[in-house]
Amino acid sequence: MKILKFGGTSVGSAARIKGLLEIVDPNERQIVVLSAVSGTTNALVEIGQAFLNRDKQSAKQLIEAHKNKYEELIKELFTTEEGLKKGKQLIDHHFHVIESFANNEVFTSTEEKVILAQGELMSTALWHFHLEEIGIPSVLLPALDFMKIDEDNEPVVDYITQKITPLLDAHPANKLFITQGFICRNSFGEVDNLRRGGSDYTASLIGAAVQAEEIQIWTDIDGMHNNDPRIVTNTSPIAHLCFDEAAELAYFGAKILHPQSVFPAQRYNVPVRLLNTMDPTAHGTLISKGGSEKGVIRAIAAKDSITAIHIHSSRMLLAYGFLRKVFEIFERYKTPIDMITTSEVAVSLTIDDTSNLLEIIKEVEIFGKVGVDEGQTIVCVVGDFGANTHGYAARVLDAVKHLPVRMISYGGSDYNVSILLDSKHKIEALRSLHNRLF
Repeated sequence: MKILKFGGTSVGSAARIKGLLEIVDPNERQIVVLSAVSGTTNALVEIGQAFLNRDKQSAKQLIEAHKNKYEELIKELFTTEEGLKKGKQLIDHHFHVIESFANNEVFTSTEEKVILAQGELMSTALWHFHLEEIGIPSVLLPALDFMKIDEDNEPVVDYITQKITPLLDAHPANKLFITQGFICRNSFGEVDNLRRGGSDYTASLIGAAVQAEEIQIWTDIDGMHNNDPRIVTNTSPIAHLCFDEAAELAYFGAKILHPQSVFPAQRYNVPVRLLNTMDPTAHGTLISKGGSEKGVIRAIAAKDSITAIHIHSSRMLLAYGFLRKVFEIFERYKTPIDMITTSEVAVSLTIDDTSNLLEIIKEVEIFGKVGVDEGQTIVCVVGDFGANTHGYAARVLDAVKHLPVRMISYGGSDYNVSILLDSKHKIEALRSLHNRLF
């Protein structure tokens, strides 16, 4: 069985929804994971924000405008009266769910997540109804019946396997299954999600859970490039990456892949292929075990909206347990650390989640003087930086010697050298590194 994931642009119009059959073979056993129709999630976020602000009038206008887009979509998607009727009933139902929150006295993140879930629920049902209309059998698998995260917001693969297996076994003659990306239930059974871009994660988790032959991530670009093609000219797709290289690139800013989506596939050794919906014949990028090419720099990625925290403490730094106490503060606030460097009297680290920044700083200040730099970017160079290689780190640093580098991380992984600099230098850094390394 294969898992095929299609993003919002791949289902962004009636023509593209119909065009999925140019890629999806109904005669091959597979699970198709769909994102919401392009633009839907952003619109639902706006609606939720209006409810949060108690601005019912704005919410009503936003709902009406977005529902009108779906009214036009179903008119183009369905060709029979019965198909159009089912499509109309579907969007009426889901927009009624959204509208119902206007009556809530209190609007919380729980209600917001229910609203956000409506996008994927609509896109999957619309394609299922379209296939039904043209006589192609398919089964709609509600992701809320098997996708679950625990109290730490971590997916539970064993639970997914336990729940999805009987759903698949109940349809032994069927080959095409459809489900929602992004959405799940949390440990309380409430509707939740895997955060933006989480449809990739859904596909990887399902692939791991059912031990799939391959996971295919279909987007609007022909594989993972060796630099950001929106900023740098003459980039090229990478044919083959190992799991570790792909994980580094995804985590440090390669937008084509959700940062967490590599790990379930890696753990269960399920290959991942990144492919282009607009050019299905393109080779794309294969991510698998043993894809690393020795002695080669593979790609460059950048992660924005980074905050650096510098702790200077001549009294405490060398004391036993100092770093553990610092890290425990970040652990309590569930704030991951991206980079860390230390000296005899100081430690510097970076985070991208600043929701608890003020509380963290207040606690860290008991250890010494704290400085904070916002608006930073991590630029990550991925390749073979193992113990037996030499010269590559020097080439990386030489390429940015004219820029004010704030931090350098090297040696923590065999696969990357990371540097921190002010975001205003990001474009120059990416272009300079590309010209020097490729």
